[in-house]
Amino acid sequence: MAETYRAVQYNQTGPSSVLTLHERELAEPGEGQVRIRIAVAGVNPTDWKARAGGTYPGALDGWHMPGQDAAGTVDAVGPGAEGLEPGQRVWLWDVAYGGTEGTAQEYAIVPAEKVQPLPDGESFETGASLGIPALTAHRALTASEHGPARLAPGSLAGRTVLVTGGAGAVGHAAIQLARWAGAQVVATVSSGEKAALASAAGASAVVNYREQEVAAEVRRIAPGGADVIVDVNVAANIRADLDAVALGGTISVYAGTGDETVSVPVRPAMGKNARLQFLLTYTVTDAQKHDAVAAVGAALADGALRVGEGHGLPLTRFPLAETAAAHDAVEAGFVGKVLIDVAD
Repeated sequence: MAETYRAVQYNQTGPSSVLTLHERELAEPGEGQVRIRIAVAGVNPTDWKARAGGTYPGALDGWHMPGQDAAGTVDAVGPGAEGLEPGQRVWLWDVAYGGTEGTAQEYAIVPAEKVQPLPDGESFETGASLGIPALTAHRALTASEHGPARLAPGSLAGRTVLVTGGAGAVGHAAIQLARWAGAQVVATVSSGEKAALASAAGASAVVNYREQEVAAEVRRIAPGGADVIVDVNVAANIRADLDAVALGGTISVYAGTGDETVSVPVRPAMGKNARLQFLLTYTVTDAQKHDAVAAVGAALADGALRVGEGHGLPLTRFPLAETAAAHDAVEAGFVGKVLIDVAD
């Protein structure tokens, strides 16, 4: 009898109840592929949005497994998959994008290039929290025409970065990566509790946008303004962003509800020679993704990426059988990172 394992699947889009737990037969990795025994999987907003029908509404052609991010160990290596060996601890990125294999399962067969080493001192929770948030943050921080294309220690020295929504998963990663690269980081939040999280992540200054004028505070801290703004809600923030951004600065936009529009005041934007850069980590160029993966790996090796409430990113965990509840938690706006404990 073939060996089986548990996987969460869905064959039609809709509410989280379409997710069901199945037994699948264990397959062997093919050319250039690696089979991973997943320990912890991360849940991102795009997971529930795709499941709800944001990408392919209605019935699907076959079963899909949700989940882009995870961490675990290499279980088997296919021919041509270089540099990886069974037992090696790794983190994964973009697993479900463009295919049907996700990370909400006990084993996943993925292309070797989507498998990255996880340092022995790092937890699977950290590895599963990278992926979409950290790669998105890297692109947002490197969208400026002034570079750098790849973050490294000192590459943002002398620059000021404004991170709106500093208590979110992408905001958290942007704060940590910007600090690792040498920037001064200002973060905005909506409460005292979130301010504590942004500070724990490493923000140099935190602004409560419900009580303070963001642009005035940014210019008090950095008179020249913010060189890069990593923005979670540009439709609401565009005027404050343009007031806060430096001459020639960049506003990186990485999130949206899907139906909002942005009204840009043209003269203020022209006067700042401002760049408005929209981004989606799945569709960046191969070079941009390569730089992001490499930089996140280097920051991880340097101990610059940390998770948990003490580091500004609270964790909440669900067993694999409760993946639907994990999706609901992300959709409801849980502050922090939602994880699935896949391994028993």
